[in-house]
Amino acid sequence: MEKFLSLGPVAQAFIATLFTWGVTALGASLVFITREVNQKLMDCMLGFAAGVMIAASFWSLLAPGIEMAEHLGQIPWLTATIGFMGGGIFMRLVDRFLPHLHPGLNSGKAEGVKTSWQRSTLLVLAITLHNIPEGLAVGVAFGAVAAGLPSATIGGAIALAIGIGIQNCPEGTAVSMPLRREGMSKTKSFFYGQASGLVEPVAGVLGALFVLNLRGVLPYALCFAAGAMIFVVVEELIPESQREFKNIDIVTLATMIGFTVMMILDVALG
Repeated sequence: MEKFLSLGPVAQAFIATLFTWGVTALGASLVFITREVNQKLMDCMLGFAAGVMIAASFWSLLAPGIEMAEHLGQIPWLTATIGFMGGGIFMRLVDRFLPHLHPGLNSGKAEGVKTSWQRSTLLVLAITLHNIPEGLAVGVAFGAVAAGLPSATIGGAIALAIGIGIQNCPEGTAVSMPLRREGMSKTKSFFYGQASGLVEPVAGVLGALFVLNLRGVLPYALCFAAGAMIFVVVEELIPESQREFKNIDIVTLATMIGFTVMMILDVALG
């Protein structure tokens, strides 16, 4: 840990997002053990992931962003509004134009511009959509620590990386398992599942570099990442986790547990 703490923020962000990508790969590796995961369990895992992301959006991103805005002499509510809505609008535009297919749906329900890409590619792109704001959030959090603002702590950045890593596990499974059920080999199913997390180290490094060079945009960047993550939760994770009506109650509890776990991590480490 001491060696990690002695590294620069960009290197810290890179290592932290390598961890989050690794947990995505761990989730994808379930294809080597089984061909199918119980639907109720999968729904609960997605609900848990949603809870983690909601908590991380506030405790690790939005609240520190508002505090930083005040410290820098900005109008806190205006900075939060611009950043948060900007993140949501950005994700809507990406969702509108990037071809992708949500897990559990047939190829005819692919979103984005029309394309002849394979189902496996579209599934990977759907989860990659999640991972862009997640990697960005981790990178911005570590970059914020280097800026020396009191609301940004190394413990909070580490807590965010751990929380996002935990919720990445079901995302890797959500890509690899459907492909395995459709007859794709274990190795190829795993490859596509883990590939969805490869964008996180890239986004993490870019996020850290961006805020290090533009200190004044830090509050906006944190709120932007929060807005992007909330968009993903509401647009995809919650609807997917509650597609089976009979599982709604237990999935809701799983979402609350995910929120609680992330809240404990952030408050205890931050």
